[in-house]
Parts: sequence; C-alpha cells; structure tokens
Amino acid sequence: CFVCLQRGATIYCQGTGCVRRFHLPCAAAGGCVTQYFNEYRYLLSPPHHHWEGLSTSHLTQPSPLAHSSFCWQHRPEQSVAVAPEANTICLICLDPVEDRRGYSTMVCPACRHAWFHRGCIQEQAARSGISGFQCPLCRDRDQFRGEMLTLGIRVPQRLPEWDPDDFASLNQRHGRCDASQCHCPRGREQAEEEGPWQLLLCCSCAAEGTHRSCSHLDNSTASWECHSC
Repeated sequence: CFVCLQRGATIYCQGTGCVRRFHLPCAAAGGCVTQYFNEYRYLLSPPHHHWEGLSTSHLTQPSPLAHSSFCWQHRPEQSVAVAPEANTICLICLDPVEDRRGYSTMVCPACRHAWFHRGCIQEQAARSGISGFQCPLCRDRDQFRGEMLTLGIRVPQRLPEWDPDDFASLNQRHGRCDASQCHCPRGREQAEEEGPWQLLLCCSCAAEGTHRSCSHLDNSTASWECHSC
C-alpha cells in the first residue's frame, strides 16, 4: 500500500500507467477515491430519465460508470470554477472549510454556494440513502448525486435513516394555556377534563390552547380557534 507501506493492498489505481495500490481503509489518508457506480447502473438507463444527473462527462476521470478506484494523482476533480470565500463554513458541521476546493472541501455543482467537508457529506449520504440524498442548501438531487458518486461518496440504496427523537414532538399533544392572561389557580400547565379549566386546542393548528375560562368560553362551546389562525 503506497499510503501505509504495508502488504495486502488489493485496490489498484486505474489511472493510465499508474501502479499504485492501497487498502480501502487507507484511501482517505492517501486522498484516494473509490467510485460505486455499479450499484446504480440500472438507474442510468431509460425510463429513469430523472437520473440523467449521473452523467459525468463534465469531470476529468477515465471511466465514469465503472466501479473504479484512483490514487491522489489520478482521482476525479470537480470542474466548477469557484472557490470558497473567506470564513466559509461547512453547512453540515458549521466548522470552517479550507480556503480552496479540493479532496477534503467540496461544493454543490448546482448552486455552487453549498460548501462542506468530504467526511460530513459522506455521513449525510449514509443517513439519507439514495432516495433522500440532496444538496443541503439548494435541494438539487440529480446533478448533486451524480457528482458526489463520481467523487467517491458512497450512498446506500435504502430509505433515509433518521433519529426517532427528531420526530418525537409530533406524538406529543399540546398541553398549555396560551391565553394572554391565564386565570387558572394551578397555572398554565394544568387542565381538567371538564369545566372552566378544561383545555381546548385550536381547531385549526392544534398548536395553541386555552382554558375555557381564560377565553370566556362557556360549556356549550365545542371548538375554539387561536388568534394566529
């Protein structure tokens, strides 16, 4: 392996005339790229026209559709003529990126304004899956995914894998009186099953609530709508 200088390297650089080999775990340290286009070949033929973004003719690389690997000297490079401005941050981790486009600092080819670290976009790809992988800024999918695959970002073929805690609030019912003046002696967070301190939620948004007494609603009132709605 030209990176760690140990034996057992089975990955060959496919650059013309190149004899370098490396281990897959050493690829990042050596600035190497392995493409995984073979996993998506069936998406490149009709009628999947929305995958035309996987065309890689705009990149300098020998074999656009092969499961190919390249060393730092022969790896594909982004061809967009842009560079990050001073103090540009990664849109994913919010840490600064390098002052120029390269192996570790990448840009969305569609909007040319979304900058991110290679490691950060690889983590996002692993969580998003091929169906949810897109530019974190402009939301472009076809051109963005095609370029990221070409540059060696591996995107698993599965649905997005989100943290269940991200949606925990969707299962929680609003339980607070939001009237400008709450008169409940036990406070805004308290509610009863019926009577003046029964909590009614907005019939339109269900994101605000009021005690009957706090909004002067009698027991015959079945619904209530907040001021926002």
